[in-house]
Amino acid sequence: MNTVESLGYLKGLIEGLDLDENNKETKIFKAIIDVIDNIVLDIDDVNEELDDIAEQVEAIDEDLGDIEDFLAGESYVDDLGDIDDDYGEYEVYGLTCPACGADIDVDEETVMEGKMECPACGELLEFEVDDEQE
Repeated sequence: MNTVESLGYLKGLIEGLDLDENNKETKIFKAIIDVIDNIVLDIDDVNEELDDIAEQVEAIDEDLGDIEDFLAGESYVDDLGDIDDDYGEYEVYGLTCPACGADIDVDEETVMEGKMECPACGELLEFEVDDEQE
């Protein structure tokens, strides 16, 4: 028997006693039952919120796993088993910023754009792509 069922059983027992409504003990029993009823409702609300939070944490964990796979260089595979073109295999180039000496990994798309800011110092880095390399 769960808490809600137990509370219903307890309410039935007290009502079945046919106690005098004006009796002090009857008033105390009813007040205790009301408090327990409120506690049960509060616990139900907390459990619902906890379930919602658990679902959110699970979704965040899945997203984090996808990000970890992406950063580790593995192909991102969506729930249907298809390779997601936005996260698929791509070429990464290493370069050193001439202004600050920071080592930077640059993806092929950024190289094709021809420029980017150095993440370490903000210097504008420009790239030249030969037709043969394209």
